[in-house]
Amino acid sequence: MRKVLITGAGTGFGHEVAMRLAEKGFEVIASVEISAQVQTLKRQAAERGVDLRVEKLDVTDEGDRRKALNWNVEILVNNAGVGEGGSTLDIPAANIRHQFEVNVTGPLLLTQGIAKQMVKRGAGRIVWVSSREGLNVNPFTGIYSASKHAVEAIAESMKDELQEFGIEVATINPGPFLTGFNDRMFQTWESWQDDPSERLFDYSRLAFPRAQFNPEPVYATMTAVAAGEVDTYRNLEPKSMIEETKGLIEAPWHKKTTDGLKTRPKAIQNSYDMEPETLRPDEAPISA
Repeated sequence: MRKVLITGAGTGFGHEVAMRLAEKGFEVIASVEISAQVQTLKRQAAERGVDLRVEKLDVTDEGDRRKALNWNVEILVNNAGVGEGGSTLDIPAANIRHQFEVNVTGPLLLTQGIAKQMVKRGAGRIVWVSSREGLNVNPFTGIYSASKHAVEAIAESMKDELQEFGIEVATINPGPFLTGFNDRMFQTWESWQDDPSERLFDYSRLAFPRAQFNPEPVYATMTAVAAGEVDTYRNLEPKSMIEETKGLIEAPWHKKTTDGLKTRPKAIQNSYDMEPETLRPDEAPISA
């Protein structure tokens, strides 16, 4: 299998992984959400010395999804996604719907068509870029986390449903990496169509609540999984957070409804205390 479609390749993880797979000799279709990104990505690929086929593919657009069925995709990397930051009680309805359309409904409908083509060939690989937030939850990322929990459910069901047809399914679960994505989540409130006086929180005072990692481990793991060099179903990065993540999955079994009433959780206070775009002090600087 050599032909790879990566959605959301204009920025972040998808951008770098598209480049690396092309460097490995894969036939990469790097898709971007809007036409204005096409020439930019083509130029960046040329500067890097790699051959990318760049296509406009908005996963929420039925016509774009139908167009992708003509590309004979053998490996699908569902990377396109958006993050909506804010309290579950404040985020407006339109933003909630958009979160699920981009992260869940659109990618699933795209995958339905491509996966059935894979079934006819008797081979294929589908990689869902989920998140650590698909396994845990945090304040102010609950709606985003809900969309990634949905991705986890879809991917795990799909793994079982496609097994007999020879189709591989895997997930990538990035933690807090400094790509700009997490910080942008905490700026979406600036465009909300709502009454700011009704909000529970003043989002101008809040930031992403954790120092972030250099994204190199995600680039490496995501490239290896897409290339078939790693056959682990769930791939969480950084690996140093695996045990913490497992502990947080277990934690709700021990919580009480009365825990911490009338006090502010540490995770919320961290959003008040943290500066945006904070790289962990033990991480190497991110090269331009």
